[in-house]
Amino acid sequence: MGRMRMSSEDVVLVEESKNSGDPTVVAVNCPDKAGLGCDLLRVVLEFGLYVTRGESMLKCKMHMNLIKLMLKHCEIAKGCLIVMFLLLDFSTDGKWCYIVLWVVARPISLKIDWQSFKNRLVSCCPSCLPAFYLDQLSGSSKSPPLYLLKVFSFDRKGLIHGECCISCELELAGPEYECQQGSSSIPEAIAEKLFSPAMDDRPQALNYASEATVIVDNLLSPAHSLLQIRCRDQKGLIYDILRISKDCDIQIAYGRVTSSVNGYRSLDLFIQNEEGKKIVNSEKQVGLCLRLKEEMLHPLRVMISNRGPDTELLVANPVELSGKGRPRVVYDVTFALKTLDICIFSAEIVRHSTLDREWEVYRFLLVENGGFAVSSKGGKQDVVDEVRRRLMGW
Repeated sequence: MGRMRMSSEDVVLVEESKNSGDPTVVAVNCPDKAGLGCDLLRVVLEFGLYVTRGESMLKCKMHMNLIKLMLKHCEIAKGCLIVMFLLLDFSTDGKWCYIVLWVVARPISLKIDWQSFKNRLVSCCPSCLPAFYLDQLSGSSKSPPLYLLKVFSFDRKGLIHGECCISCELELAGPEYECQQGSSSIPEAIAEKLFSPAMDDRPQALNYASEATVIVDNLLSPAHSLLQIRCRDQKGLIYDILRISKDCDIQIAYGRVTSSVNGYRSLDLFIQNEEGKKIVNSEKQVGLCLRLKEEMLHPLRVMISNRGPDTELLVANPVELSGKGRPRVVYDVTFALKTLDICIFSAEIVRHSTLDREWEVYRFLLVENGGFAVSSKGGKQDVVDEVRRRLMGW
């Protein structure tokens, strides 16, 4: 029997928009795997792209040539997105996934390296060779190598957020760096406040929480549970939902994502548990809804504390079970600080474990300057608000 091979040109197609502000169409055609949607949306978030709207299309097998024909002849309307999740019978064709994303850069002026974006998407897709399925059955996985990047540059304001340097070196990290992974020196009192579910008690945040809804409906479909979500639209929302689904072993068979209306989005996902069945256990339903609601409302934690005589900014986000942190946190935080004309004396990234999950914590030691009183009560709140705004996209 001949092997089925697919080139990267067939696995991922990128149809760039002709006009600034119009969506770029991205089509993915590959075997399905657990968490594929999360991995793809992680790349979308990492490149600064925004998914506008989504809905499922054909519930039948579609060849990639049909997708090419569709992209070639269809008229792309501004602000539209199509997302397809398709599972085929494993005993015949295996599990196959067709996904089409319509995305725009945020901000519009952001320059996207579409070839690099395509390569990253291809790297997320499973191989079409039988060896891939053998690897899946064996369950063997190797930890990725850890590298150390050294950058040398003249010091200047906004350096960490900037792009220029004198020289840089990339080398494999030694065991002395590997043993530092997971270490955390965050004081207990600060950690308790930082990781508290009710940390953000602003009236605006409480209003968002009261209007967010997550419901599991088992009456509409005989084979799937319908997960209905309505919440405030924000940067990385779809990624966060798919990340939680991946960590909870939730399989998404069909999904529809509406465009943002008055700052809110609705999502309808037909899901199954890890055994391919509906989620009928009431405790598991409540647990899934609470987890989704908590992490949709608070995907990132931001606070300022005193570190001796200095002022420290802390930003924390949950880590995927695969060990990956959230993309673009350093970029967004340093952009916010650069906007406020605040300098960074030192920065570090650590891992911190709580009872139910692992967190990635970014610690920035801030420098006072004559133009911004960062140590004052009002100054601290301004920093937290600006950083949160950049991270959440509000």
